[in-house]
Amino acid sequence: MKLPNSAGTGPGLPVRTEDDLPLDRQLDRRDFIRRLSEWTAVASAGSLASVWQAAPVAGAERPAIRLPDAAAPQETNPAFLTVTEAARLLQSGELSAAELVQACLDRVRRYDGLLKAFNELTGESALEWARAVDRGVSAASGAPLAGIPLAIKDNFFTAGVPTTANSHIFADFVPTFDAEAWGRLRAAGAAMVGKTQMGPLATSRATTPDGEATTTNAWAPRDSRVSPGGSSSGSATAVAAGLALGATGTQTGGSITNPSAAQGLTGIKPTMGRVSLRGVIPLTYTRDHPGPLARDAADAGLLLQVMAGPDPGDPRTLGHPPVPDLVRAASPVTGPGGRGRLRWPTRIGVFPDYLDGPQGGLPQEPEPGAGEQEWRRFERRVEARAEAQAAVGLRRRMLDTFRELGAEVVEVPFPPDWDTLTSGDFNNVRLPERSEPFLDALREDVRLFGVSLSPWINGLLLPGAEFLRGQRAKLLLLSRVLDGIFDRCDVVLQTSPVPFDIIGLPLITFPIGMRDGALEEGREPIRLPVGALFGGMPFAEDRLLSLAAAWQSVTDFHRQRPPEPALDEPAPAGSRPGRQPLRLDVIDVWETGE
Repeated sequence: MKLPNSAGTGPGLPVRTEDDLPLDRQLDRRDFIRRLSEWTAVASAGSLASVWQAAPVAGAERPAIRLPDAAAPQETNPAFLTVTEAARLLQSGELSAAELVQACLDRVRRYDGLLKAFNELTGESALEWARAVDRGVSAASGAPLAGIPLAIKDNFFTAGVPTTANSHIFADFVPTFDAEAWGRLRAAGAAMVGKTQMGPLATSRATTPDGEATTTNAWAPRDSRVSPGGSSSGSATAVAAGLALGATGTQTGGSITNPSAAQGLTGIKPTMGRVSLRGVIPLTYTRDHPGPLARDAADAGLLLQVMAGPDPGDPRTLGHPPVPDLVRAASPVTGPGGRGRLRWPTRIGVFPDYLDGPQGGLPQEPEPGAGEQEWRRFERRVEARAEAQAAVGLRRRMLDTFRELGAEVVEVPFPPDWDTLTSGDFNNVRLPERSEPFLDALREDVRLFGVSLSPWINGLLLPGAEFLRGQRAKLLLLSRVLDGIFDRCDVVLQTSPVPFDIIGLPLITFPIGMRDGALEEGREPIRLPVGALFGGMPFAEDRLLSLAAAWQSVTDFHRQRPPEPALDEPAPAGSRPGRQPLRLDVIDVWETGE
């Protein structure tokens, strides 16, 4: 049976007047196809080439944001409070902003030498900001995020603070204004603890520009083989380890949702255009999505509520429906007997193979004498298989719980040509968009790109006919997803973020359990988080947040914390003699990057 959908008329995305419907059921979802085609055309014409460098312009008035209700905190350490818990304590006077910021800075000083979450620390200015909030002399005093310590990914412009994108190209760059998304968080009172490590120009997990792995996973800080996620891995590690209460990230191919899943966080990648890209160093204009990494759905909803909305300096943000009450959407609701339930009737779509385990036999171990690169690839395959095996049972239990919360679970088919339209051949047509803003740097010295050079060169070499063919394929994929999946369900479980990143649709991830991690010889067992990934229709952030909130009202995986690192413990020698610090080469970045 086809679910109801309003056709609507007129400019933009027409909205119906029902107050208690999620936004995805108030819109003509197919109008988003026109939007995506317009953005692609404008990007091709070059009109967006200066968006990321544009200075602030007068914006629309931003509505007041209320804090969600928060229960009494279960944490005793202020650094592990959720944003909403901390904000309530700050408003009541039970906690000062200076105490909160200092608690995070104490952990930064103690642990960041091991975790390597930050590129640049701004602790003194964060404390100064917090003290002004406490005295009531800051313009942000009383704002919803007043005194909340956040970590900001190092590709967001931060006025007066270096913004390097972890690249030789921007090694000495200090912007004179804030990125719009960070500027909104700052105006809401947030204090910046520092700029986080990231993949060079957002292409891989966090490394130096020349490829040596830096940021570690907060759950396994002494084993660099355990990935902290994608290019926003510094942001994820900062939040998971209690170095900040929340963080910003960007996603072009999984770099909000992957690090969040890897480190037990709730991360949301909003619909393309919901959050401004102005002042964010680009990777791919028509696929870059700024968004928050947070401890739970309530925090993710609050941070996104602040970041989202129209920005006259970024055409992609204009003409959309108003941002709904994401704070309310991310607040749990209860049914009879006080048990949690879904806020809205929701059909969860499941692809035919989603609940299947990994196929085929175990990966074959490299021959004796194989190089470090062969061993790394073998270890990645073993880790991926173990993660997939563990996830199957957790997924089944998760779906059973959602049924108890009121969801209907339905199988949905893959759209026609799904494998072809989401394959590397079409996925790689994004590369010319990556190369164009950096032509001057490519002409000056290709060594400035370090380990991430290969995708930029491939972007220069991709034929124009292939680029145009890929743009048509992207619109065809979007049409088939909207008509072939979302006429059967409201949200769909995903195994990879890439298809929805290609077409600009929203994604959310949140923890659903724990699994055994791979071990070094002679080491204690480690436990690692497992996340679930859901995709939604255009502007379905409210529905996705409501789904995560319902799950988190009856589970506590989002409240589990990594063990405290043992700072006096020597680093492991490794299971093979002569193991060197993990280093990504060009092949690794091409295979695993954004």
